[in-house]
Amino acid sequence: MMRRWIRALILASVVSFFTGLALVSQALAPQPLSLALECVKGDCALLRGAPQTAGMRSGLVQLKPGESVGWHTTSQHEEAVVILRGQGEALVKGQPNRPFKAPGLVYVPPRTSHNMSNTGHELLEYVYVVAPVQAN
Repeated sequence: MMRRWIRALILASVVSFFTGLALVSQALAPQPLSLALECVKGDCALLRGAPQTAGMRSGLVQLKPGESVGWHTTSQHEEAVVILRGQGEALVKGQPNRPFKAPGLVYVPPRTSHNMSNTGHELLEYVYVVAPVQAN
C-alpha cells in the first residue's frame, strides 16, 4: 500500500513538473503579480516588459542632490514620471528645462531625448512608467 502511494506521489510530481514546463514554454498573457524591488545604483526595476507585461516597463529611481540619470530617448515609447520625493528638472532636448517637485508628474512623449536631474538638497525619488505606443 505504501509503495503505491509513493509511486502515485512521484507520478503526480513528474506530471506537475512537465505541465509547468509546458505552460512556461507557451506564450501566455501577462498575469497580475507583485514584486520586491531589485536596486542597482539607485535604479530599482519594477516591471521589465514582455513577457512579464504586454510591453510596459517601470522602475523606481533615487537620485542624490546634483545627480542625473543621463540623456536617453523614449524611442517608440511614452513615459510618465511620478515624482514621489524631492525636486528637480526634466531636461528635454530642444526645450527649456522643466522644474518639478513632489508630488508631481512629468510626461515625456515618444521619440524624445531627455534627462532627469536632482536640483534639490534632498533625495529625489520617482517612479517611471514606459509603455509602447501603438500605431493607429
